[in-house]
Amino acid sequence: MADVAGCVTEQAELSPTDWVREQTERILESGTTDGVEVLDRPIVLFTTTGAKSGKQRYVPLMRVEEDGRYAMVASKGGDPAHPSWYFNVKANPAVTVQDGDKTASLTARELTGDEREHWWKLAVEAYPPYAEYQIKTTRQIPVFIVE
Repeated sequence: MADVAGCVTEQAELSPTDWVREQTERILESGTTDGVEVLDRPIVLFTTTGAKSGKQRYVPLMRVEEDGRYAMVASKGGDPAHPSWYFNVKANPAVTVQDGDKTASLTARELTGDEREHWWKLAVEAYPPYAEYQIKTTRQIPVFIVE
């Protein structure tokens, strides 16, 4: 992944959710996602644009990567509703991703069919609780590819 200067900006807003905000602050303070984990699994930091506000927002998610492409899994822990960032990405698919100390500007698109199934399997391998989250909810958990 190429370094893209200025992708993750200081103007981006932190999550109102304590543990998400704390993860993001650790990444911003250290300059890297390395060492920031959930259940001993690595995460990456996405920056999205608010659908209504137009503000930049940080979204730390589990690291699901293949050949320089990333998945964004809109699990929200199996909640019946999509996470708010889902609507932001649908409205504004241009995102940045920080993996380690490298950032890149990429474009997200929601997956369907066999392509979604492939990335869903990668997601569950990367973070097994995703399978439990899908069982908890009646909605199909959306998966975006970011490339």
